Amino acid sequence: MLVNLKQRLETLVLGGTRLCTAIASALSIRSIKSNRADNWRVLLSFGICFCCFITCGGVNNTSTSRSNPLNETTTTKTTYSINHKVKSILSEDGDIIDCVEIYKQPAFNHPALKNHIIQMAPTKVLKSNETMMKEELDGTKKKDIAKTITSQLWQRSGSCPTGTIPIRQIQKKFINKNGHAYGRKKPSEPQNQETTLENTTNSLANHSVAEVLTEGYSYSGAKVDIKVWTPYVEKEDEYSTSRVLIQNGGFKDFELVETGWAVNPSVYNDHETRLYVYWTADGSRTTGCFDLTCPGFVQVNHEIALGAAIYPISKPYGLPYQITLHIYKDPKTSNWWVNYGESIDIGYWPGELFGLLKYQGIMVKWGGEVYSSRVKTIHPHTATQMGNGYTPPAIYDTCGTMTRMRVEQNSGPLIAPEWSDVAVDEYRCYDILYMVDYVADPIFYYGGPGRNGDKPHSFDLFAPFISFSLSSSCLLLYFFINYGCKKSVKGFKEL
Repeated sequence: MLVNLKQRLETLVLGGTRLCTAIASALSIRSIKSNRADNWRVLLSFGICFCCFITCGGVNNTSTSRSNPLNETTTTKTTYSINHKVKSILSEDGDIIDCVEIYKQPAFNHPALKNHIIQMAPTKVLKSNETMMKEELDGTKKKDIAKTITSQLWQRSGSCPTGTIPIRQIQKKFINKNGHAYGRKKPSEPQNQETTLENTTNSLANHSVAEVLTEGYSYSGAKVDIKVWTPYVEKEDEYSTSRVLIQNGGFKDFELVETGWAVNPSVYNDHETRLYVYWTADGSRTTGCFDLTCPGFVQVNHEIALGAAIYPISKPYGLPYQITLHIYKDPKTSNWWVNYGESIDIGYWPGELFGLLKYQGIMVKWGGEVYSSRVKTIHPHTATQMGNGYTPPAIYDTCGTMTRMRVEQNSGPLIAPEWSDVAVDEYRCYDILYMVDYVADPIFYYGGPGRNGDKPHSFDLFAPFISFSLSSSCLLLYFFINYGCKKSVKGFKEL
């Protein structure tokens, strides 16, 4: 399993600062026992020890280990027959990817899809047409240094043959942890007035969002570039997503199709950043799920595994990486397709799954979402992060970032939204910065730490380096005072 670069740096800092503390303490005790130091030197030594101690106080070694699923004694739960599995691939992160015959995939277990005929390719030809941009301000467009990726970690261990689709295997013991249907979001109930905080804009309980939305047209597509991070998720029943979605329907029984990246321990049993799709036809009350955990989504591509870990991931000290996602409706079949990286059509949600959404979407949303029973309440707020846990300022590009936000409205070409608005439920926990004026292309920055009195900003990312430098300087200063200046001090005393 790959070791997180940040964890390596933090481990190095922790080891260095503890070494500084140990050496300084030993030298101080040695000086006291030998009676060769004055009281001021002893006090300085202990002061340096204290300095080294506080510099490493905020560094934690958060590395985790994960058992090999092949060693699990419990069986796996699948919605496809084991006889339809052509091969299995063990990923570096412990995932098992089954290559299943495309015509035997779980989607066809849905009652509405019993006689469904697979659409192997969309009838609509996608074009990377960036029309209707603010051409007069083209010179102000910011150069994007993020690298677009379509790779996943499991692909380093093998591939599925043509005619099959990769399905991430699920351990049976993780399915029935609670009474709610596995792989489905909990229904969004109206908030209880007794627990609602002020200044919240979203009326859905247990969900906190920071997003850009547009409405007012008939939408048949939405697209976005999303920078990929790994936010901290505090509890196993919480999750953090960054996504784009198209929606129709009422407040409680809305229909939507959604895709993005997620850290969702309740579904994936870890804290990896994973590519996902999601759908529902009734506000997640009785329908819908992530990926292929229930019948619905029809996959046709043999290269991408839904729910598999994205690789590589952006790091605060390294290169930024992003994924490009595009949801669009086939004008002939009314199927909603998901395109990944502008080159891979993963699959589609058949129009038969929906009522209103079969014809059009009426709202498009881009942004981050945190699910927890401890958001927008009077209880202690969750520490689950959004984006990568840092709020704007955006000039550092180290918070959650979305660019090239596009829509297909009234069956036209991809364009930047003509009208848009922002929604932030808890600006003290998750904030946004939407740059739309005086730029050629809108840029959306979002994220936050959740429960935190002081919002961390981008410059806090350099704290480990500052901590290590401070502790090292303290140690050098100690040696200089105790040994380099020893003769000078002695001569000064004689005078």
